[in-house]
Amino acid sequence: MITAALRETGHLFALAAEVARGVFRRPFQFREFIEQFWFVASVTILPAALVSIPFGAVIALQVGSLTQQLGAQSFTGGASVLAVVQQASPLIVALLIAGAGGSAICADLGSRKIREELDAMEVMGISPVQRLVVPRVLATMGVAVLLNGLVSVVGILGGYFFNIFLQDGTPGAYLSSFSALAQLPDLYVSELKALVFGFLAGLVAAYRGLNPRGGPKGVGDAVNQSVVITFLLLFFVNMVMTSVYLQIVPPKGG
Repeated sequence: MITAALRETGHLFALAAEVARGVFRRPFQFREFIEQFWFVASVTILPAALVSIPFGAVIALQVGSLTQQLGAQSFTGGASVLAVVQQASPLIVALLIAGAGGSAICADLGSRKIREELDAMEVMGISPVQRLVVPRVLATMGVAVLLNGLVSVVGILGGYFFNIFLQDGTPGAYLSSFSALAQLPDLYVSELKALVFGFLAGLVAAYRGLNPRGGPKGVGDAVNQSVVITFLLLFFVNMVMTSVYLQIVPPKGG
């Protein structure tokens, strides 16, 4: 089992390296990239906006309740916004891209594989990775970065609304605590997380789609595996990136 896991990990890293090389090869499949970008965006924009509202509200309510107990109610806005921007927003985006866009990418590539379309492309001298995988991975990365901004804004607005109208907060205190605690690197790390998470979601989906086992049933199993593996990788990578960020970037005023 350990040997098989290491082998799969090595193949995944090899595909990542091949995708990185394929980005700079010509011709670049621009039309395929636009089509995949639009598809991933169309299936994730509305769910992301709808999920971010209750997510931001829950964070604001929980943080507001805790700050009230500690007598630091004036810091509710800053703490809520930092939690949404740094942690919640990139994870929401990545989970939705992996669950909606990534599963569709995996199913598409898996069906092409069992129909031997990818083998036919290789016989004709066309690289399936450059032709199909690279545009899809770049599309998930681009959508993740842009969608992260949308989710952050909607989540912050949802938290603001619930804090002001349900916890008797004041707009001035909410905004002033945000400006006192937040800093520009918080936005940078949020976008970097979204970029990395989008890359992982597209890469894992493409890898499982290129390697289905057992015919049509294997394609369904590959889709389920891609979503589960992506979720596990996302939380692990998020922990590592957050730890590194907190060590490198000092808190504002620290």
